[in-house]
Amino acid sequence: MDLKEFLDSKVAEYNQPGFIDLDPISIPHRFSKKQDIEISGFIASILAWGQRKTIIKKSIELFEMMDNVPHEFMLNHTENDLRPFLKFKHRTFNDIDTLYFIEFFSWYYKKYESLEFAFLQGFSNEVDVMEKLLSNFHDFFFQLPDAPLRTRKHIATPKRKAACKRINMFLRWMVRQDDKGVDFGIWKTIQPSQLICPCDLHVDRVGRKLGLINRKQTDWITATELTQKLREFDPVDPVKYDFALFGLGVEEKF
Repeated sequence: MDLKEFLDSKVAEYNQPGFIDLDPISIPHRFSKKQDIEISGFIASILAWGQRKTIIKKSIELFEMMDNVPHEFMLNHTENDLRPFLKFKHRTFNDIDTLYFIEFFSWYYKKYESLEFAFLQGFSNEVDVMEKLLSNFHDFFFQLPDAPLRTRKHIATPKRKAACKRINMFLRWMVRQDDKGVDFGIWKTIQPSQLICPCDLHVDRVGRKLGLINRKQTDWITATELTQKLREFDPVDPVKYDFALFGLGVEEKF
């Protein structure tokens, strides 16, 4: 069995509904309204560091403070409704960050129908467009006058040479067409072929063992290097191999 066949078999094994419950993607799967999926998916992906169980628990806690109607909450909350969030904390993500996220989404959804537009600043049909889109999204997200400096560290950008794992994971959820019911595929402008593989600890380690990554450090260039290799196996849907690499790393300790 060659490497492509091996990875394809692992995609088939892990890109299944059974993957959902133990993964942060279970958070947006709790919702059916498009805007709720976007908001919950975005915030859950940003909170996605540490143990998956804790990430899911903290995300559930946060959306319960919004009565599990995040879009409606963003449009209609009062000052009083914000008080519970002063106690929210997950690792280094605290109340200041939470309140800015709420402020941004409140402003944004009063103007725009879908979060997709925020990721389309400077969009083109080129394959290598994501560096520009993620850099522009970072600037777009922090455009409000009182955007806290400390919150910027929670939204990665290629300008800081970050691998942008969490944002790339969120984009996989929103963009990738998945007939197994795991990824949502509710955004249609960015194509699955343009996505960059989320390069987390497990994916990075397995990618190196399989010879898919040669670069010593893990940064934006590493994530694009890995994705280029994966495009050789499937140019249309390269990030489906995220399931294989992550599954090998987490479930099989490969």
